[in-house]
Amino acid sequence: MHPGAPPSRLTDAARYHDYRYASNPLSDGTLGAIPGARFGAELHEQGGTRIIPLDTSGILGCRGPATSPSLCASFLHVRPAEALITDANATSQLFFVMRGAGTTRVEGADGGTEIDWRAGDLFTLPAASRSTHVATDDAAIYWVHDGPLLEYLGVAAVRRQFAPTLYTRAAIHEALDAVIRDPASAAANRQSVLLGNQLFPQTMTITHVIWAMFGILPVDAVQAPHRHQSVAVDLVVDARPGCYTTVGRTLGPDGRIKDGERFDWKPHSVFVTPPGLWHSHHNESGTPAHILPIQDAGLHTFLRTLDIRFARASTAGACEVVENAG
Repeated sequence: MHPGAPPSRLTDAARYHDYRYASNPLSDGTLGAIPGARFGAELHEQGGTRIIPLDTSGILGCRGPATSPSLCASFLHVRPAEALITDANATSQLFFVMRGAGTTRVEGADGGTEIDWRAGDLFTLPAASRSTHVATDDAAIYWVHDGPLLEYLGVAAVRRQFAPTLYTRAAIHEALDAVIRDPASAAANRQSVLLGNQLFPQTMTITHVIWAMFGILPVDAVQAPHRHQSVAVDLVVDARPGCYTTVGRTLGPDGRIKDGERFDWKPHSVFVTPPGLWHSHHNESGTPAHILPIQDAGLHTFLRTLDIRFARASTAGACEVVENAG
């Protein structure tokens, strides 16, 4: 080693990449693509009280469990009179009750919080929210948090950015009904309500990281393709056979997705919509359906990277792509 040279421990990890080949590792497969995964309701309809991670970390190439690079979704199954503890290093946790009833006790320096819940209710918990879920009826809960994002950053969530918040089934449906009754909604791409929190007026999201939408897919509806840069982990709340989502990379001149993959909607099942892909929703079942997409769009909105776009056929017969055409 020549005089003045840095010790090898400071230089051994350094690498130098040609920009032409290293600027987009997703294109050559160095960085794994986000899979359009599916997770069926049978995972939580049987077996004992447990946490069932919806894990694709092996494909993503990250430490698991993780459903996307920034979100982990799981099913919780809690049998009657039994308890289940959840404790994630996360800034934001979301719980949607698919079936059953019970109580969640959240630990805290202030003595904690107790939340009574039943099917159709949704609640959010902030950082440092170790919780015990006790069921009075056989319960299944959809749990999503941003633990994988913190794992990647190598940080611990210690400051609570919001307080535990409950969104009851009655309040959610009342808000959705108000949207449906609005005459202007008839021409909208979709009829949905975004769940928000008064602490996040800029992003208008349920937490500063997580975005949640409760939407209806009316009978015979075809919700035109749209896309965004956030990953969606979509929970089908209720649906009959004939409801489905089509996902693909390109659009035809008629505004429809070309060579798309079909994701059939099955109640209390989950599918993942990868970022940047076009997706449209279809209801040929004869019965209205409901869906709850959860995304990391709170973070994307704050970073100004969400880039949500909608497709529609123009009067000239070509396809137009427009922003904010909800």
